[in-house]
Amino acid sequence: MSNFKQRTLNFLEIEWATYVERFNRPPVEDGIKRVKTQGYEQFRDMLAHIVAWWEEGMQIILAIAEEREYERKKYDFDMFNAAAVAKYKSWDEAEFLAHFEKMRQKAVANLKSMNEAAWENRRVRSWVNGIFIEHAREHLVGLSRFLAVETLENEWGTYVDAFNRLDDEKKKEFLGKQGVENFHDMLAHVIGWWDEGERIIRGTLNDPNFKWQDHDTDAFNAELTAKYKNVSDADVLAEFEGRRQDLIRLVNELPEEAFANEDIEGWLAADVVEHFDEHALH
Repeated sequence: MSNFKQRTLNFLEIEWATYVERFNRPPVEDGIKRVKTQGYEQFRDMLAHIVAWWEEGMQIILAIAEEREYERKKYDFDMFNAAAVAKYKSWDEAEFLAHFEKMRQKAVANLKSMNEAAWENRRVRSWVNGIFIEHAREHLVGLSRFLAVETLENEWGTYVDAFNRLDDEKKKEFLGKQGVENFHDMLAHVIGWWDEGERIIRGTLNDPNFKWQDHDTDAFNAELTAKYKNVSDADVLAEFEGRRQDLIRLVNELPEEAFANEDIEGWLAADVVEHFDEHALH
């Protein structure tokens, strides 16, 4: 079994299997706040969006795997998402949640039985990555240990190599969009926020009276650039990798109840998952 296939199944069997449960973990108002920041009025509307893309994507994935013709569409994403919400609006809550779970299990079964060669198809990989992997980060409602470790291992773990594979023009374009002069400064920025996040997480774990304050983001970023200005590229790369491994150990060692702590969960979600998407190379 390919690594990509196993990753996909892990997302469906671990991350998505506990998605509804994790939404219900914090107080209701906190969950709704997260949903609204993603542009939805209620959680079931976001679930409707998610399951509609699963259904759409799986039709195409299976058609490619079985070498069948399928309709190639140009999607109006706003219209598609609005139609998804409208489609399930009148469904009974329990019936809808059962449908979500049924579609999850159906996707698992279909992907497990799909021929191995299909997993190497570029379009299959793009759809799978979009609807099962990236969607889990995009619509994060409650961080899981799985998603934190997965992102550190498979996204941040390939970040440097992925940047190095870009041609010079794309490297320049990426760095310009990120507002940094070079990749050295990009990694310094990530390292600095990881350090701060770990400091706050450990402080929260070890001291019930621990307090932390928000930084002026621009000022903190400038401090990080200055701090690492005279550090060699090789040392920055080594520190980035060391900090990444440190975070993996930290996440794996956290007690389960830590993920219900607002500060710990919030910093991990921001530092590891949201920060990756903010600085993703695509």
